[in-house]
Amino acid sequence: MFRGVAQINLDIKGRMAFPSRYRDKLIQSSDGQIMVTVDVDGDQCLLIYPLPEWERIEQKLIRLPTLNRTARRLQRLLIGHATECQLDGNGRILLPPPLREFAGLGKKAVLIGQGNKFELWDEPAWNERRDQWLAEAAQENELPEELEALSL
Repeated sequence: MFRGVAQINLDIKGRMAFPSRYRDKLIQSSDGQIMVTVDVDGDQCLLIYPLPEWERIEQKLIRLPTLNRTARRLQRLLIGHATECQLDGNGRILLPPPLREFAGLGKKAVLIGQGNKFELWDEPAWNERRDQWLAEAAQENELPEELEALSL
């Protein structure tokens, strides 16, 4: 559904405009209702979901056993930081200051389509991580077993 890389700018108030190629899909899939939360994989970026997609994930998170420390941590971070945003008439959302701070977002950012969601990165942080991942891929000699059957 969502793919590609787009450079975007955040205005002084912390608003970001979705590229026009995504706006219609967001309006169709979620009536412009977006959920933004933190990434818990150790990367300082934000995850942006159309609301119906987020609701499916949230239900899975809620069903996790709360006595499991890892599950509870995921619930606290993902659900606890989840913030609903609405696309305005110009295709923008206002990113709350705590989420912008978590991701270290400055004026220049990068929106990365990930199929059912987006990742939002500070542009210099994205460039650094992307280059790191490319260097790591060049050094790896073997694919993990689960990827060997994948044909690109």
